[in-house]
Amino acid sequence: MIDRTSTEGEVRSHAAKPSPESLACILLASLEALAVAGQVEMACRLAGRACVALRHSDRKGEHLFNALLHRIASRVPW
Repeated sequence: MIDRTSTEGEVRSHAAKPSPESLACILLASLEALAVAGQVEMACRLAGRACVALRHSDRKGEHLFNALLHRIASRVPW
């Protein structure tokens, strides 16, 4: 007998998970929008946290957030 519940659940969970690259792109776009909306400091803080979180597991993603951080950091009104 086939356990349809676990099989269907596995298929749904795999289909629903975005790839890390697409997730990083979505988060980058949202941080850029936040910076454009005047929340530059918050965007910088979140980009920095993303850099730290991705440093060892996703070097490409870390590089993308680091580039964003450096691009918008000069606009922070310290």
